[in-house]
Amino acid sequence: MAPAQKKTLGKVLVIGGCGFLGHHIVDLLLESYKGKFSVLDLRCTRNRRPDSDGVQYFDGDITSLSSILPIFEKIKPDIVIHTASPAAVGESSQSKTKLRNAMFKKVNVDGTACVIEACQKVNVKALVYTSSASVISDTESDLVNADERWPVVTAQNQKEYYSTTKAVAEGLVLDANRSPAAPSLLTCAIRPAAIFGEGDVQLIPGTLSAYTTNKTGFQLGDNNNLFDFTYVRNIAYAHLLAAYALIATSESPEPIPQEDKVDGEAFIITNDQPVYFWDFARAVWKAAGNQKGTEHVWTIGKDVGLLLATVVEWGTWLIGKDTPFKRRVVRFSCMTRYYDCSKAKRRLGYKPIVSLQEGIQRAVGFWLEEQKREGDKKGQ
Repeated sequence: MAPAQKKTLGKVLVIGGCGFLGHHIVDLLLESYKGKFSVLDLRCTRNRRPDSDGVQYFDGDITSLSSILPIFEKIKPDIVIHTASPAAVGESSQSKTKLRNAMFKKVNVDGTACVIEACQKVNVKALVYTSSASVISDTESDLVNADERWPVVTAQNQKEYYSTTKAVAEGLVLDANRSPAAPSLLTCAIRPAAIFGEGDVQLIPGTLSAYTTNKTGFQLGDNNNLFDFTYVRNIAYAHLLAAYALIATSESPEPIPQEDKVDGEAFIITNDQPVYFWDFARAVWKAAGNQKGTEHVWTIGKDVGLLLATVVEWGTWLIGKDTPFKRRVVRFSCMTRYYDCSKAKRRLGYKPIVSLQEGIQRAVGFWLEEQKREGDKKGQ
């Protein structure tokens, strides 16, 4: 069977292309598309492709227009895929929270505004922005088959400042679609739900930490809450489908019907396989070698968990320390949070290319290899 012919995307710039999601997008570009591909990142050191692959790398600060505009003018990209964002870490000390929130605002909001302006100045055709499915979650209310018709949670009702800044940035991007400043610029936003995979620094390492520290015997809540976890390769795939659709729209001689529109739209992306929250964790532990079932598990109800977390948080705060056991963690572990990605299926032609179980195997396998490499270095 002959290999599928690669589609052409032209000149593509991946902002944050050395990051977790970004480097998977670059990998998929090289595998499945023709074009000239470039990466802009603050420091292009991690996840860098070999020179023989032909990817150009540029160091630049997206929060400074004077830093990135010369790069844009040199590349003159047709498509910009903007994935850059600080990691969405949880609560910490008050001083650290202020610094972290300032970084969220600087990169997610101010940086995205700079990216939009650079796109407008050099006549970029398409801008795809990595938003977050968390923009419609207040972190407390259940989300049951939620889709893009659900309202974005406003800042005064949003308890996660990261999600506030992602929502503001998404709004800037969608407002820039066909704007008077650059009528030819088409934009859209991708909203991933609970991303994980190779190079993940949050979900997989955090879940495996419970396994390596022998804490798999605790469960918060009754595990009747369905949750969406999304493998990174599927999210990368959705970004490229969106980019291709925007270019097709820009070249279409006829207007695109409203029900098929991609430009000016947001798309929720999931693995389309919601699972019970603790079933995902146990699948990760099993992939890492855990042989235990659930007979040893001690279930802590949500109300009791919140009470215990409150006591622990106050206790550690009084002695000037932090704790991973927080009310936020209890709420997150017990809430139902799954989405409907039908809009992406209809308009982008999206369908997950990697199953949830295969994604878990790949992600845990990568983590085990990393741990082995680190162990080998220490043993030398």
